[in-house]
Amino acid sequence: MDQEVHDKGLAIRTAVLGAEYVENATKTADDFNRDFQQFVTEYCWGACWGRDALDNQQRSLINLAILASLGRWEEFELHFNGALNNECDIEQIKDTLFHVGVYAGIPSSVSAFKIARRILTERAE
Repeated sequence: MDQEVHDKGLAIRTAVLGAEYVENATKTADDFNRDFQQFVTEYCWGACWGRDALDNQQRSLINLAILASLGRWEEFELHFNGALNNECDIEQIKDTLFHVGVYAGIPSSVSAFKIARRILTERAE
């Protein structure tokens, strides 16, 4: 494990997903998935999100499009909150979900909008 890349990834992961989520993921890691949690932090968050050409808002919007296109709804929900944490505005998110509808299919976009509305309502309460 590259400790510098891991530490960078941990900082980014925490900023995007929130300290509570990341602490829970690492605290509940066991012998079975501990190596995977370290891998995700280093590879996804440090080596990928830690690159410089895109900012975190752009990365969040890309993630939303990919996750919605693949129908990975649990991860979509997590990254929708991350997009809000990254200060993506609602218009950026809506336009991203429109693109999903055009390029990945209306049913994926419909599901994404439903989840997004639920999260927005929950966060407003």
